[in-house]
Amino acid sequence: MNPHHPRPPSLLDWPRAVACYLYIALATLVLGLWGLPQALRGTEAANRVASLWLDQVLGAARVILGVRIEYRGTPPAGDCIVASKHQSFLDILALARACPRRAFVMKREVLRVPIMGWFARKVGCIPIDRSRGKEAMKRIIAAVETAQARPEGLGQLIIYPEGTRTRPGQRLPYKHGAGTIQRATGLTIHPVAVNCGMFWPKRGIPIHGGTAVVEFLEPIPAGHRSTQVMELLEDRIETASARLFAEAGGPEALERAG
Repeated sequence: MNPHHPRPPSLLDWPRAVACYLYIALATLVLGLWGLPQALRGTEAANRVASLWLDQVLGAARVILGVRIEYRGTPPAGDCIVASKHQSFLDILALARACPRRAFVMKREVLRVPIMGWFARKVGCIPIDRSRGKEAMKRIIAAVETAQARPEGLGQLIIYPEGTRTRPGQRLPYKHGAGTIQRATGLTIHPVAVNCGMFWPKRGIPIHGGTAVVEFLEPIPAGHRSTQVMELLEDRIETASARLFAEAGGPEALERAG
């Protein structure tokens, strides 16, 4: 069987998924409480605890579910914007592990979640209140500029340009956020294509074993108009994500996986 295709449905899919989610909850509780005093030391310490948690969760996905991640391209290491296709919880984990100083732009409600939300703030994640429109973007840019001025810098600011998760093969209109932030800050944008939703679906269950791909694409430097940047970003991400979707078996494999 092609490891890049999702494993056919099995009666064990649901028990495996339940076991994995229970392990994630336990790892979050144990490492979260253990790591709280360490994270008080600052962003770097909080990121070390987050990396340990990510190793545990991705390890559980590999051992319990048979889900592996294959990285292609070169993950960024310095201050930048990472703009990615978003299909499932799995691509959040994979991107966070690939980026050493990860900081997501995320819904403010997530930052209120016990333990996970507290660590998200400590590593530099930026909340967004979509109801505030242009004011929300101004606040994000101000937070990014403040982080850039810190001695340790911003890190890798992870953004999902479509604003929500999509099914494999689906595309939604891209929001302007990445281009607007780049114009204000001069940060390079690193586009990312994924096919994680073929293995770990948007609804979170059942999960199918196999090798998901996260591909870092050619960066987009600052200096272009925001509209031009967004057109280029969408073309790169969607073209590569469509290729990865086909590599994982396309609509036929998606239908078999249920």
